[in-house]
Parts: sequence; C-alpha cells; structure tokens
Amino acid sequence: MHRDILETIEAKLAELDRMIQSCIREKAELSQRYDQLRAVPGIGPVAAVSLLAFLPELGRVSRRAIAALVGVAPFARDSGMMRGQRRIAGGRAKVRRMLFMASLPAARHNPIIKTFYERLIKGGTGKKQAIIACSRKLLTILNAMVRDNKEWQPMTT
Repeated sequence: MHRDILETIEAKLAELDRMIQSCIREKAELSQRYDQLRAVPGIGPVAAVSLLAFLPELGRVSRRAIAALVGVAPFARDSGMMRGQRRIAGGRAKVRRMLFMASLPAARHNPIIKTFYERLIKGGTGKKQAIIACSRKLLTILNAMVRDNKEWQPMTT
C-alpha cells in the first residue's frame, strides 16, 4: 500500500518536472536564462527553476538590492553607542533557503566560491556564516551574469 502511494507521488513529481521544463523551453528568454544559470557550478535544476520562478528581479536590480530582496544582506543593529552584530533578515525565505543549499556544493566545486569560502574559514569565520556569505556572493555573481547576459566564466568573474 505504501509503495503504491510512493510510486504515485513519484509519478506525479516526474510529471510536474516535465511540465516545468516544458514551460521553460516554450519561452526563449526563460530557456536561455535557465541554461545560463545551470552553467554555474552549484546551481542545479531546482535552484535554477526556483530563481526563475521566485526571483524575477534577477539581473534587473543592483547587487545590494538583490541581496536585500533575498535576505542575505547583513543589516546593522546599531543604536547610539551600541554596535550590534550584523545579521541577515527578511527577504524571500524560499529563495534564501534554496540559495543556502546551492552554496554548499558551490563551496566545493565552484572555483570562485571555493576560494572565497576557504579564505573566510581561515580568517576565523564560522562555517555557517561563511556559507551565508558564499550565498550572497553566488547571488551577486548570478545577478551580474543575467544583467550583462554573460555566460559563466570562472576566471573573469
């Protein structure tokens, strides 16, 4: 009984994946942007589709604005003489979670993110904070790529 339910769910998920890919391939702009995002090490099919669906502003706003929009920009909590720790907050939680998960393989396989991550860790930054910083860096790279309509080039980014 449970296997039948799982098979049904898996079949429905496969059908949804086919429908999503079909919708992306129908529009030339979406298809081109999807392929552009997928070329970046660390960005898989789920991350690319999530960015297309939940972040239409990608490539249309500044790096600071896109980071704040997603919620990976550190904001100060200062008041008078008190200086609080910078924290990320707000933004689009679905995109932020997806970007965090995409940053994990990017920290291993993307040469730019890997170098950045290793430098942060050597400098004493905690691993989770370093991944969040990598998420922001990855997002700003993707934003610039889409804005300038450039392909992934690890040595020049």
